[in-house]
Amino acid sequence: MGIPGFKAYDIRGKVPSELNAELAYKVGRAYVKLQNAKKVVIGYDVRKSSPELAKSLSQGLRDAGCDVVNLGLCGTEMIYFGTPHLDADGGVMITASHNPPEYNGLKFVKRGSVPMGYESGLNEIEQMILNNNLGEIASEKGKEIQYNLLPEFIESLNRFYKAENIDNLKVVVNAGNGCVGPALNAIEPKLPIEMVKVFIEPDSDFPNGVPNPLLPENRQSTIDAIKKTNADLGVAWDGDYDRCFFFDEKGNFIEGYYIVGLLAKSILKTNPGEKIVHDPRLTWNTIDVVQKNGGEVVVSKSGHAFIKQKMREVNSIYGGEMSAHHYFRDNYYSDSGMIPFLLILQLLSSEKKTLSQLVDEMISNYPCSGEINSTISNPKEKLEEIKAKYSGGKMNFLDGVSVEFDNWRFNVRMSNTEPLIRLNVESKNDINLMEEKTKELLDLIRC
Repeated sequence: MGIPGFKAYDIRGKVPSELNAELAYKVGRAYVKLQNAKKVVIGYDVRKSSPELAKSLSQGLRDAGCDVVNLGLCGTEMIYFGTPHLDADGGVMITASHNPPEYNGLKFVKRGSVPMGYESGLNEIEQMILNNNLGEIASEKGKEIQYNLLPEFIESLNRFYKAENIDNLKVVVNAGNGCVGPALNAIEPKLPIEMVKVFIEPDSDFPNGVPNPLLPENRQSTIDAIKKTNADLGVAWDGDYDRCFFFDEKGNFIEGYYIVGLLAKSILKTNPGEKIVHDPRLTWNTIDVVQKNGGEVVVSKSGHAFIKQKMREVNSIYGGEMSAHHYFRDNYYSDSGMIPFLLILQLLSSEKKTLSQLVDEMISNYPCSGEINSTISNPKEKLEEIKAKYSGGKMNFLDGVSVEFDNWRFNVRMSNTEPLIRLNVESKNDINLMEEKTKELLDLIRC
């Protein structure tokens, strides 16, 4: 019997039933023992439970003899940046990202911001806690320092953009009352853009809903601000701002799939010949854009641990997932919500086109369904049924089942944690075919 909050990529659960101060303390002790850590960077998001969890985690780390650098309220990517930048042995971010307010979580990295998931350390931490094998309390406890990393983090973003290459755009920035507000305020004087700020103040009550722009009801505030101010585009972030989401000048939400294409194009403009890693759910647009812009595509299983590992293997400059996770080699192969924001501003400025003009061509060439989830009782049997029905196509099993025909393709995969099947469909320049095949597959999945 395991500990309920331990997941594939992090620890996450309801507070206090699945995650609480006692567990955070034990995790701190176990982490130091496992990693032989001497210095660990920690930070936390805006949730009400975050400061208490941070205090207990820090106590556990220090009782095990480890020094703690506490960044306070910050984004997950500041942990990814701060761990190597401050020469620490690891980092822990306290966040539940876009989950409801009663949730919280712990995300871990090792030295160099190499991710730690269940198969790469969290399972051992879980066993150490279950067996009460946390080691002795150190005779010399570690020290904690409070550290304001924000100025150095903002400065580090200079590697990815040049302010003089960005036009005087009007941009709606929606922080969703999450952690990104301070970072946007800090970078604002460095950019020539006009920011229209929405819900910019961090607020643990989430008075305007949990910051999750994937929920259609959470997009309206960004859309309204774009239309009211005639902005050139809108950008909204999730709670810990390791993901950002884009809206064009008409207020249309843009699928993360097409943003992968735009970012690949932006990066290859100045880095021709580089490798771009992408996930197998939706692929044709990414392959087309990368090849037209002189890059090389490499496919990887979905999920941050797999993408980061593949990027390291092939020395890829950028990796993108349709779920709006974007990874950069020069950012320690980590995902970022600030770098895509800056790169898209730069691309819009260099192309002298609107965001809708840049994206509409991609949407027309490769219309897609977006990811559609179906809760069913027999996902394994259903996958076998789908494989049998579509056996005439070219099949790939890297991540679930991908099936490719001449003018349309799809990917279906099971959730790791829920009785769900996730479906993605795309076609070549035929929206009616894409919609017809999406309905056909959903009817099969849900019958």
